[in-house]
Amino acid sequence: MPVTDFLAVIRVLNEHEVDFIIVGGVAAVLEGAPISTFDLDVVHSRSVNNVHHMLKALGALDAYYRLQPERRIRPQASHLLSAGHQLLMTRYGPLDVLGAIGRSHSYEELLEHVNEMQAGAGLPIRVLKLAKLIEVKSETAGDKDVATLPILRKTLEEKGRRYDD
Repeated sequence: MPVTDFLAVIRVLNEHEVDFIIVGGVAAVLEGAPISTFDLDVVHSRSVNNVHHMLKALGALDAYYRLQPERRIRPQASHLLSAGHQLLMTRYGPLDVLGAIGRSHSYEELLEHVNEMQAGAGLPIRVLKLAKLIEVKSETAGDKDVATLPILRKTLEEKGRRYDD
């Protein structure tokens, strides 16, 4: 199994000019939540041009579906144009490429709910704001989300107190 290096994955996506928003556990951590995560989740623009950029980036990342790793099935444009979840393994660790999250929240819809940050030296990223992440996770909460939501809510509450002072 490859060493997990989220920053390397983000760098490759940026180098290939992919439009994406970091969501999930990495977004929660970047927003200040004290949780652990094992994969990088991104929601991408499903425009034809962006899917083309994403396919090039995924090629550079040597990405394949992790459900049957021995088959090393590669994502295709038709997969990335859908609202579905592409659960991939890359040379830098797990990457979930999501067409939409929650109850069909697309990249374009989520754009108004992002914080723009720098990851590393001059590496711009878009991160889903914690309040929206909580809302989306609450819509379709699985067991892992049910366990994490109280931590995310408490983090949001603490952040609110810090900014109110």
